[in-house]
Amino acid sequence: MLETDKKNGESNLNTLPFVKTKQCVAALLENYIEQSKTGKNPVLSQERPEVIAKALKLKSVFEKGFQNLDHLESFVATYLTHTNHLRNPKYMGHQVAVPQDLSGIPDWIHGTVNNPSSLYEMGPAGATLEGFMINWMLSKLGWFTGENLYDFGKHPNNGSGVLTHGGSIANLTALTAARAAIAPEAWTQGNPDDLVVIGPATAHYSVARALSIMGMGKNAFVPVPVDSNEVILTDQLDRIYQQIKSQNKRVMAVVANACATSTGLFDPLNEMASFCKKHKLWFHVDGAHGAVALLSEKEKIKVAGIEKADSIIWDAHKMLQVPALCTAVLFKKQEHQWNNFSQNGSYVFHENEVIGMDSMPYTVECTKSALGTKLFWSFALKGEKAVVKFVETSFQKANDLYTYLKSLNDFYCPYPPESNILCFQFKPADLNDQDQLALRYELINSGAFYITSCEVQGKRFLRTVIMNPDTDQKDFIELAKCLTDIGNQIHAHKK
Repeated sequence: MLETDKKNGESNLNTLPFVKTKQCVAALLENYIEQSKTGKNPVLSQERPEVIAKALKLKSVFEKGFQNLDHLESFVATYLTHTNHLRNPKYMGHQVAVPQDLSGIPDWIHGTVNNPSSLYEMGPAGATLEGFMINWMLSKLGWFTGENLYDFGKHPNNGSGVLTHGGSIANLTALTAARAAIAPEAWTQGNPDDLVVIGPATAHYSVARALSIMGMGKNAFVPVPVDSNEVILTDQLDRIYQQIKSQNKRVMAVVANACATSTGLFDPLNEMASFCKKHKLWFHVDGAHGAVALLSEKEKIKVAGIEKADSIIWDAHKMLQVPALCTAVLFKKQEHQWNNFSQNGSYVFHENEVIGMDSMPYTVECTKSALGTKLFWSFALKGEKAVVKFVETSFQKANDLYTYLKSLNDFYCPYPPESNILCFQFKPADLNDQDQLALRYELINSGAFYITSCEVQGKRFLRTVIMNPDTDQKDFIELAKCLTDIGNQIHAHKK
């Protein structure tokens, strides 16, 4: 039990027993995982924040601290109750990894040692693991020229990269590098007013957000038309490009989806790469979700041409089963990373050679957690082959769901999936966009399943993302039944 500081009446947190606390929390998490995996409990049981705050006794804990181990145990148990249970096989929601059971250990280690990995001397082990995993990713693209993954030197014609906290920061980093390549004076003099970025109209919102953060403005993104499934129409690239040139503007970068967040479909990267080569334009691939296709001999055809990009982002916290957040931003030419940012800071940026490698000069972030440790751990738990198998199986399961829904009269699937993302509608002739959305909310509020929805070319679709390795055919059958029951009720009320 926690003792109380007799001097001021406050909890003395240092008396909390480390081993017993670890065992207590571990037992709660183990039970949480096992109960979630059964699929018998609700995936999500939402309460208003005021209810959750009261259940957690936030005011009392905040003011007085945990009074004893039982108090802490109650808090953690209550917290876990009010979570989205991603390990439930009926979780088919957002593009958030369902991590392996022991994936939380690196966060525990980092939370204890608190070594930022962006400055080597502050976190040598974490920085080494990041360098190793960046080399591995570069090798999958053919951008690594070192002798082995332990080779952290700066070699001619080598690629480079860093890990960041999420795809938004990664896209921002890549686009600032593209700006540095075409307008190196922008860092000190500000943006030229003639720069634009082009890409599919369905490019992730973080691209336009990055341009606004960079001071270029959201309108600096010029959308290229997409087809009915929101894949870029490459035959429109030349028209858009010539239109931009006629306005005396320059294309800073061309962005591609691999794959689109909404549909999970891939832009034709080879065609876009050829266009960029012809006009000597920076080619950036947002591979946050789909770059993992590189790992599979079966699936890599979907990202053919990705190696021709100048920069790529790749989220590990999606399909590599890594807890959020962990994203790689990768450059084909290491010089583009070196020339990206220009700043002084004598306390962290060293003119002389240092042991190891510092990533701080090349990132938006300064105190960056040991992201490489989390990424490496995901592979260390089961090995590289198991991770690849998970990716292939997840892609296949989306196809299985597609095949099953296509066999049912009341479901409409606009396309066969190319990844683990599938969009569909229930009785589209009878249920409008608002009905489709209502169907989704009724489903998740029931706790039976957790799915999302999106708009494709202005039409509302239900959307599943197969992230859980335990999700299987019986879950697809049950999902269709639940949607049918709820959908028919909605339809009946409309009559």
